[in-house]
Amino acid sequence: MKIGMLTSGGDCQSLNASMRGVAKTLYNNLKDVEIIGFHEGYKGLMYGDYHTMKSKDFSGILTEGGTIIGTSRQPFKLMRTPDENGMDKVEAMKKTYKKLGLECLVVLGGNGTHKTANLLSKEGLNVVSLPKTIDNDIWGTDITFGFQSAVNIATNAIDCIHTTAASHGRVFIVEVMGHKVGWLTLHAGVAGGADIILLPEIPYDIDVVVKGIQKRTEEGKKFSILAVAEGAISKKDAALSKKKLKEKRAKSPYPSISYELGAQIEEKTGQEIRVTIPGHTQRGGSPCPYDRVLSTRFGSAAAQLILKKEYGNMVGMQNGEIVKVPLEEVAGKLKMVDPESSFIEEIKALGISFGV
Repeated sequence: MKIGMLTSGGDCQSLNASMRGVAKTLYNNLKDVEIIGFHEGYKGLMYGDYHTMKSKDFSGILTEGGTIIGTSRQPFKLMRTPDENGMDKVEAMKKTYKKLGLECLVVLGGNGTHKTANLLSKEGLNVVSLPKTIDNDIWGTDITFGFQSAVNIATNAIDCIHTTAASHGRVFIVEVMGHKVGWLTLHAGVAGGADIILLPEIPYDIDVVVKGIQKRTEEGKKFSILAVAEGAISKKDAALSKKKLKEKRAKSPYPSISYELGAQIEEKTGQEIRVTIPGHTQRGGSPCPYDRVLSTRFGSAAAQLILKKEYGNMVGMQNGEIVKVPLEEVAGKLKMVDPESSFIEEIKALGISFGV
């Protein structure tokens, strides 16, 4: 059996651990299996850039971050657009798949990656996927691998800010990754003891944010920490059309929402504001133990789908159990934080503000 494997989109912790889970399960259950690793994601599948992987390639990578076969971003909206040489990307990927005589293509990636995985599945390729992203925003699974490792790093950043914020009596904004959703900011904000948490799903009122900071000052608390999602948005901006919002952001002098927010708070309160952005550190380093276990389970489950020939599915977790989710149900959907959930209500009850 010949199996293709690729990692696509942004990297994160546990990609290697997940591939290891797939490979070890296949090697353990098949006498004759060959795994082809495509370099730099779908790009390798398009241009036939790959190598045959050996059993030893999957040894010692459980704790290694990044991806041993490389990755790249290949926007789904451009998949049907010919490359600079006029090549049909989808047909090229199908040609490589068939030329190599693959039984199945194993894809590890996030939302855009799953759109393309579903496209290839509909084009007749056997595909099995695994949910990768620190954003935890893939539909059909309660959790993605990479998320908990990123939560740990973002939480540590907030922890470290506490001492300097307390020493100087300042307001600190810690900007957390997450693209269009707030799962990472929500979990890290709660775990790190942030006083205010701003999420894309809950547009904030700058006056409410300022009142929250002033209330802490009146209570004798000299510092405040805000965990702000990179996709956080004010109520004022949320009311704009997509076109107007894009124009506003293009003209903004601020590199990110946190700097704009910081300038507004400083103007309204007179307090010193500092912005900290952990950035890509949240995607780097060794996977935490939770992710190592989760990825190993996901990898094993993906291999079992291959052995059973149950293609066209993503491996996910629901209510603590590993499940298979049809790719067509996953593609094009985002799993957002529900503003009305019990989780949000519980955090509000603690006195943590969401800026509303």
